[in-house]
Amino acid sequence: MWHLYLLLDIASLSVPFLFSFHPKLKFYRLWKYFFPATFVMMAFFIPWDIIFTQHGIWGFNEKYLSGIKIANLPLEEWLFFICIPYACLFTLYAFKNLMPKFRFSTKTTAVVYFSLQTLLIATLLYNYDHWYTSINFAYAIVLMALVFNYKRDVLRVFFPVFIILLVPFFIVNGFLTGSWIHEEVVWYNNAENLGIRISTVPIEDSIYALGMLLTVFVLMEKFSEKYASEKTDTRD
Repeated sequence: MWHLYLLLDIASLSVPFLFSFHPKLKFYRLWKYFFPATFVMMAFFIPWDIIFTQHGIWGFNEKYLSGIKIANLPLEEWLFFICIPYACLFTLYAFKNLMPKFRFSTKTTAVVYFSLQTLLIATLLYNYDHWYTSINFAYAIVLMALVFNYKRDVLRVFFPVFIILLVPFFIVNGFLTGSWIHEEVVWYNNAENLGIRISTVPIEDSIYALGMLLTVFVLMEKFSEKYASEKTDTRD
């Protein structure tokens, strides 16, 4: 089963990649925004991953890995930060372009934002000594605050689609954390999280996904606007 994590990466990427060339979607045209945005996200998340792995906050079961490592992280973990965002951002832009009305109202977005921020801040204050919880929630709190104040329309699109994306995300993470296999691929030190799990998936993983995907989405939108502005200036 050494190939299981790799197979999950490839399976997550395969269908979105193939449909990227669909004439109604054309997600391949957004690659020039997706890859730079993903690499910026990885510049934050990879060092975080390396440090947490080194300190035993989480780790990996060698039985399910190829054995190839880069900076002490399995190759499969590096691919995770490309394959999962690709699948999720493909889905997000599919909703954005094909179902432009599938978004929250400004009022609903504000309610969701303030409710989520209140929950995260309260949890962080009482669990600041749990490293996965504290770093994860702090990142999400700051990120959402910046987006809400400077690019609020992004959240109107992101929040409803993210709720849908949690379903496949928890399926993939369920496999990684041992829901349907004998041993987990990725293990967590419960002393460093809340100890609350949905099946076998730590509740923190949902906020981790939010931070990871919102980072890529907001950067893609920013890069897209900058490209359009430069193109307009060139024409003028």
